[in-house]
Amino acid sequence: MMNLSPRLRRALNTAAVAHRDQVRKGSGIPYVSHVYAVMFLLSQVTDDEDVVIAGLLHDTVEDVPENYNAAQIEQDFGPRVRMLVEDLTKIEHPNWQVRADAYIEHLEFHAATEAVLISTADKLHNLMSIMDDLEEIGERLWERFNAGKEKQLWWYTEILRVSTVRLGKNQLNEQLEGYIEKLKKSA
Repeated sequence: MMNLSPRLRRALNTAAVAHRDQVRKGSGIPYVSHVYAVMFLLSQVTDDEDVVIAGLLHDTVEDVPENYNAAQIEQDFGPRVRMLVEDLTKIEHPNWQVRADAYIEHLEFHAATEAVLISTADKLHNLMSIMDDLEEIGERLWERFNAGKEKQLWWYTEILRVSTVRLGKNQLNEQLEGYIEKLKKSA
């Protein structure tokens, strides 16, 4: 079990401050709940503190670089954490499919194995949240996204495929597979 070290506590606080003005799509839930959930999922499968910290900070460079950027990550947590976060940062492009394809290709062929693990935890929590919201508000949920249910199903299935190829079967991608099956069966 991972220890709540001073470095990890600093990362928790850094993520909370960096994402302080964000909420989850359409829900009003503070965004930091997502990165804390990713950290929790990762802590169930690794004791690698750099990986857990990168999980906490995985969206900062993409979503809030004005609050906390790659140079600050490296200064505060080292070059490995920065590299992992950058491995998880999507390209800027107006087209959802172009961004998604580039992310999948990078994850499959270029990203560090640890980045694939973080991505799997990230997507697992996203899909858990989608299923919770789908149960609560129904099909209106899909209005929140740039891509509808079919594209989202494709996206999570591709993440699962890459995760399984790169990591083999593990607790996180097995859970992701279960949530994908639930999404397929949803109305």
